[in-house]
Amino acid sequence: QVHLVESGGGLVQAGDSLRLSCAASGGTFSSYAMGWIRRAPGKEREFVAAISWSGRTTYYAGSVKGRFTISRDNAKKMVYLQMNSLKPEDTAVYYCAGDFTRSPIALVTTVHEYDYWGQGTQVTVSS
Repeated sequence: QVHLVESGGGLVQAGDSLRLSCAASGGTFSSYAMGWIRRAPGKEREFVAAISWSGRTTYYAGSVKGRFTISRDNAKKMVYLQMNSLKPEDTAVYYCAGDFTRSPIALVTTVHEYDYWGQGTQVTVSS
């Protein structure tokens, strides 16, 4: 079982950048596909980005593609989300999530498929 803790959220202005971090403990982190999911006020959870356990494949929601980058460091048991050119509509609680996968290139792009979740970190983008 993997325990996930996010950090790095905050209040920024439109156009700024932030890097979110997710620290994992327990389990075999290198066997977990990871993702970032967000929930804006009054809205459902929304998939943002995913990365395979090898790090060789990634996938992004259309709303963040070209602005956000997901990465991981299996030796440090960390997952990151670099967010550039932030917009007010990116305001949300961002969650790190993980799911065991056998394939080193498998991605998990459906919110409900993730088994393990962090507590979330708030990102607020002012206009």
